[in-house]
Amino acid sequence: MLKNIPAMLPPELLKLMAEMGHGDELVLCDANFPAASHAQRLVRCDGVGTVQLLEAILELFPLDTYVDRPATVMQVVKGDPVIPIIWEDYRRLIEEYEDISDALEYEERFNFYNRAGKAYVIIATGERAQYANLILKKGVIFPESKPAHVRVHSEPK
Repeated sequence: MLKNIPAMLPPELLKLMAEMGHGDELVLCDANFPAASHAQRLVRCDGVGTVQLLEAILELFPLDTYVDRPATVMQVVKGDPVIPIIWEDYRRLIEEYEDISDALEYEERFNFYNRAGKAYVIIATGERAQYANLILKKGVIFPESKPAHVRVHSEPK
């Protein structure tokens, strides 16, 4: 067991997120997405919704600050009356964790499928909302000064 890691993140997903480098992409997909047929690496989180999983992921996963929009959703198909209100939750969480406003890019359905097929990992969720698919581009963890909780031990005399 480890401290401060969201319990809903399975060990396999933690490993894959740690392996990812700057610019690699992670896909959170809804229950209707053809995840198994598109994934190079697939993690199943069937009992979890995308909003809850996104929040847990953003606690650990930096988004790319070198691109205009580090998150991509699947565009609503022309003529489909669905209004994906879940996108507002995505925006709110990204702004809260990364301080990035207007972070969402919109990708046509089949272009989204193609891009997802090249992603480092696809996470299949139990999300029932339509158009709840989301691609996150991994960013950089920048060097920073010594954290306040780190103690400096003196040399033995």
